[in-house]
Amino acid sequence: MQSINLQLASYSDLFMLIAALVYAAAFIVFAIDMATSSKTIRTLEAELAEESGTESEAPREQLVGAGSVGAEQASGPTAAPASRGTGTTVPVRGRGRGAGTGASAGEPVLVDEDMAYLGATRRPAANVAVALMVIGVLLHAFAVIARGVAAHRVPWGNMYEFCTTGALLVAAVYLLFLIRKDIRFLGTFVSGLVVIMMAAATMGFPTPIAHLQPALQSPWIVIHVSIAVLASALFTLTFSMGVLQLLQHRREATIRAGRDGRPAFMRLVPSALSLENWSYRINAVGFVMWTFTLIAGAIWAEAAWGRYWGWDTKEVWTFVIWVVYAGYLHARATRGWTGDRAAWLSIIGFACLVFNFTIVNTYFPGLHSYAGIPE
Repeated sequence: MQSINLQLASYSDLFMLIAALVYAAAFIVFAIDMATSSKTIRTLEAELAEESGTESEAPREQLVGAGSVGAEQASGPTAAPASRGTGTTVPVRGRGRGAGTGASAGEPVLVDEDMAYLGATRRPAANVAVALMVIGVLLHAFAVIARGVAAHRVPWGNMYEFCTTGALLVAAVYLLFLIRKDIRFLGTFVSGLVVIMMAAATMGFPTPIAHLQPALQSPWIVIHVSIAVLASALFTLTFSMGVLQLLQHRREATIRAGRDGRPAFMRLVPSALSLENWSYRINAVGFVMWTFTLIAGAIWAEAAWGRYWGWDTKEVWTFVIWVVYAGYLHARATRGWTGDRAAWLSIIGFACLVFNFTIVNTYFPGLHSYAGIPE
């Protein structure tokens, strides 16, 4: 067995710390963008209302759902320069399948219902935050790869490594989606969750680098665990969307009642319906991956222990997660469970995922007790 490269392992720990600090900086800049951009929209709405001689924003604010585009909106976005020298150009009309939530024709929006980029939208703070996320992912990737190379194995053999690899994939998947869809509004939530995962790995599951336990020395660890981590990354994104969906749904109800929609940063977010539709699509992909994880785990169990299923605690909770997301997809597709109920089912599925990773791995003894946490 090859010896562990402790020098490379120390570099891995250092770059992991630097990456966590960069993610924290991205979180702060994303939060600044949410605050400044929402204020910019409020200022423009007030100016548009003053120019048109109408009431202030709350009484005239109307909801535009996905697919409900008027002739004026469908004509494409126009832009008005942001006031007070912010340097941000904001679209005044929606485009494509609808304007953003809480915006009627002629009101400024920053993202359309299909989460497509609006060409006239410039958000300098958000773009800086995205750049920081890219730097963080590069540093993070080096740290994860270096740990694997130092130990001469895949870098997800214990809870510390699974959590850090999972955080890397959450950030990477988010950036990949950003290439095609404008989901900068998720940046605060995603970067915040990544920071939490990095902190949990470092403080909650600190594990010195070591060789794999005998039962884990199998090609199935590459297949089974990598797909599980990727599915978990997708479920983390849909969890963020589910939380935003609940907030946006309440805001939409407030606007329908003729009151001012709060919180203000939700002006940057598409409608609850749009969030729900995209969450459903991503959950469907994640569910397929989790199904493969469950099947691959059973095959690996038969190879390692001579049985496909043994009602081990970890096996049971992996199946519980599968059942929850299967119920979510079925209920929404065939039973009409939309809106808040669909969002809560998605959030419950993610809660089961977190419980399986943290509580089950730490406090429930079983054949899958590979946390690697020192006693």
